[in-house]
Amino acid sequence: MTWNERVVVIGSGLAGVRLARRLGELGTSVTLIGEERHPPYNRVLLAEVLAGRYGPEVITLPAPAELTRARVTGIDRAARTVTCADGTVLAYGRLVLATGSNPVLPPLRGLFTTGPELPRGVHAFRTLDDCLGLADAVRPGVRAVVIGGGLLGVSAARALAARGAQVVLAQQSERLMERRLDPAASVLVERYLTGLGVEVHTECRVRDVRCAGGAVRSVELADGYALGADLVVLACGVHPRVGLAQAAGLDVRKGVVVDDELRTSDPRIHAVGDCAQHAGTVYGLAAPALEQAEVLAALLAGDPTARYTGTRSLTRLTLTGPDSPFDLAAFGETEALPGDDVVQLADATRGTYRKVVVRDDRLVGGVLVGELGTVGALARAWEGAEPLPSDGGPLLHLLTHDGGS
Repeated sequence: MTWNERVVVIGSGLAGVRLARRLGELGTSVTLIGEERHPPYNRVLLAEVLAGRYGPEVITLPAPAELTRARVTGIDRAARTVTCADGTVLAYGRLVLATGSNPVLPPLRGLFTTGPELPRGVHAFRTLDDCLGLADAVRPGVRAVVIGGGLLGVSAARALAARGAQVVLAQQSERLMERRLDPAASVLVERYLTGLGVEVHTECRVRDVRCAGGAVRSVELADGYALGADLVVLACGVHPRVGLAQAAGLDVRKGVVVDDELRTSDPRIHAVGDCAQHAGTVYGLAAPALEQAEVLAALLAGDPTARYTGTRSLTRLTLTGPDSPFDLAAFGETEALPGDDVVQLADATRGTYRKVVVRDDRLVGGVLVGELGTVGALARAWEGAEPLPSDGGPLLHLLTHDGGS
């Protein structure tokens, strides 16, 4: 490749914007294509917009100069062009898929009985339009049911409660955020939400959305119990947007398969962010997406040594309430295996909980709730994967030292 060939990036989320901006700074010609009507924004902060803490303008990302608003409908790999819905055809030297992910819409009865659109009052929670639609609909006393108790569902429930809604959170598994937290930390999250007035139901499967006049009226649970609802929020996870890649004949499994140079099965097409699958993993988190964008920018700007070897990412969440914020962080494996060592500290008075898992003298994961002063030092010890001293003293110091963040 000659380095003055144009790079076309499809997708104006965190990964696409970071890549385009970095390439522009490095002197590489780049066109960013985004299909949303809003300026690029930080999706991580949507819950803060819904809660009323931020206006949409606050989460706007500094976009590169050349941003094309269009929906890409096809890729011609032989001609090295992309075609947009309005008929525009753009040529590329290298193409980058940063198409992100779509919300999972669960197979509930009543969701699509009248066509492809969701009933009035039922919302996904993935885009700024989703967020603004919810913000327009919520008001004090409105009955809101959030389906899904992962990171997104917990954030949405907290935000709706902050707007005065009567919120019920329905989680199918036995506890909240079960993929990221251990049972003790999940209990603390549930306790905090309950203190905000959120009614939490775990091991609770929703099977039906009932509507009247095209608008939601209630949701029915598997046991037949019905919850009255003026709003329903679908927070059931996301799946990578891979339709363009599949139609172009690229290797797609869970996501678009990429190597350490973030190349797809076509060496002139790359993928980053939520749509990319590297070494069998689709991360779906901001930190890996940004790291991939940085590596690919270096590669496309002429650094032959740049490689992406995976991200050891930390999940961090702050829930703001009327009193004090509730902070949590989790990384690596938060559940111990047989033979692992566990160090656990809890302070009920201060509402703090800290736990780390050690395997073969290495820190393999941890979860912290409450005061997060130690999270920086613990994350560095985990990321470095260095053997810990056998006496355990430094590990206890990491757990109790509040200056490492």
